[in-house]
Amino acid sequence: MTDIDVKQMMKELGQRAKAAARELATASGEAKEQALLAAAEALWEARAEIIEANEKDLAFGREKGLTDAMMDRLKLDEARIQGMIDGLKAIAAQKDPVGDVIAEWDRPNGLHIKRVRTPLGVIGVIYESRPNVTADAGALCLKAGNAVILRGGSESFHSSGAIHACLKAGLRAAGLPEDSIQRVPTRDRAAVTEMLHMTDYIDVIVPRGGKGLVGLVQREARVPVFAHLEGIVHVFVDASADPEKAMKVVLNAKTRRTGICGAAECLLIHRDIADTLGRDLVAALVDKGVEVRGDAAVQAMVEAVTPAKEEDWGREYLDSIIAAKVVADVDEAIAHIQRYSSSHTDCILTETPENVGKFFSRLDSAILMHNSSTQFADGGEFGMGAEIGIATGKMHARGPVGAEQLTSFKYLVTSDGAVRA
Repeated sequence: MTDIDVKQMMKELGQRAKAAARELATASGEAKEQALLAAAEALWEARAEIIEANEKDLAFGREKGLTDAMMDRLKLDEARIQGMIDGLKAIAAQKDPVGDVIAEWDRPNGLHIKRVRTPLGVIGVIYESRPNVTADAGALCLKAGNAVILRGGSESFHSSGAIHACLKAGLRAAGLPEDSIQRVPTRDRAAVTEMLHMTDYIDVIVPRGGKGLVGLVQREARVPVFAHLEGIVHVFVDASADPEKAMKVVLNAKTRRTGICGAAECLLIHRDIADTLGRDLVAALVDKGVEVRGDAAVQAMVEAVTPAKEEDWGREYLDSIIAAKVVADVDEAIAHIQRYSSSHTDCILTETPENVGKFFSRLDSAILMHNSSTQFADGGEFGMGAEIGIATGKMHARGPVGAEQLTSFKYLVTSDGAVRA
């Protein structure tokens, strides 16, 4: 495709999305629920075709030399397809956010005022290798009454196409416009540039991917952006941490899935437990195949630890690598996190309530956790069915972005003929 072809194609996608958004804004909750349930059924019926399409993407990923962690993000099997289906059903079962009354009050001037949820309009989602985002983003936007234009990464091109076909089948079954969920049908990067400039058609852009993608979107977008920059996730093990809890949480936070944004990337250890629990944690990570890059104190714990460089602090590895450092106390841990955090997710392991209070009040990450694996930093685990991403900014949406976060609001004002003096 030439740039001119892409420009025209994107304009047509935008026009159709705008028209669909007007129809969706008044669609019933029942119709949206029916569409999601029908899409879930179509996903299961098409699982063989989806896995076959995914094999093409995996072959493409191998040719590109993707890391094992990135290949894991790309891979689909029946269990992961079932996970998408469960997400669609969970979103379908949620209360329809559109029209929900957020607040309601009367004024002495005779006005009765309601603030109610309303769709954002058209959402553009730009994402990289995880094909399940196609289902999650499409479903959440639909639930919130928004049309969506999906632009998946080149690595997941075939998988995303097969999943998108199932979402369209769900829309048809419910009698909703098929243009409610559209997918950019090209790998051409010019399509991304066009999306970022489509102020006449797109109301908000949601980027989901690595630092390079999100940075590009933030720099070049003329459309408002819900940003999810990086998951530089810290876990601080305090002196009073319960050893059994700490071992379970640290290993799960790092090793359950290393390629997701909630994976721990930096371990901070209180110096009072450096020679006991700290050493055990580092040794356990090494035993699990994790490369630990530590400061001098951590290097002294376990022979296999490699020296950390300055660039290891504040780095998102998305791989079996973790930075580790010994700190004097909770105050030094907080200072380190304040310096290097990406405001995504940070965790404290402690049995001291005062330190939990310090950690929660002085840090301003979108998600703060106590004695809990950071792998729970996920909209599905928060009860949202799924998420379109974790927003690390402070405007409008923050943390896991579910259907409710994909709405705005308007004021409905009534009176019995009130006039202003």
